Amino acid sequence: MATAPEYGEGIDPEHALKYAIQHIAGDRVEIVEGVIVPVTPTWDHENAAAEIRDQINARARELECVIGSGNLDLPNSSNWYVPDLAVAPKALAKGGSALLPDQTLLVVEVTSESNAETDRVVKRRRYAEYGAPLYLLVDRQEETVTLFSGPGHLGYAAADGPHPFGTPVRLPAPFDLTLDTTGL
Repeated sequence: MATAPEYGEGIDPEHALKYAIQHIAGDRVEIVEGVIVPVTPTWDHENAAAEIRDQINARARELECVIGSGNLDLPNSSNWYVPDLAVAPKALAKGGSALLPDQTLLVVEVTSESNAETDRVVKRRRYAEYGAPLYLLVDRQEETVTLFSGPGHLGYAAADGPHPFGTPVRLPAPFDLTLDTTGL
């Protein structure tokens, strides 16, 4: 006679947690190092993201990319991020599934008091580890902007900044444009 499986037997905890986030918790929830975190940006937070979006929008269209805050999966980890902005090729942004950080051209995180250290440390490390080529950190508490590039398993190889708000910040290829950080 067959016996019932033990509770949890055969269940992949990473898959189960990410499934719950996608199908039960709602659109604005992420997992950071195994902790479920609701994403509830304030209007000034949204303004900072909109300032960046407005400045890169035309170039993203030229590159046939989409700008959004869609889900980013970090496979084989207990992380599922909803960045403030990400730029990804339109061809990859179809089908409704999450993208991987290395499928983006740029990821932007804007800090809030509740998540500043997560954006400064944890997400920076994870985005580098998972190959996001450019990570722009808009630190509203410190009033600085830093562009990280050269991703690798030990972090980003280069950091341009931190620059105080108001300092022009150059986004390299494929963007080749300078951000005005005055209105952040």
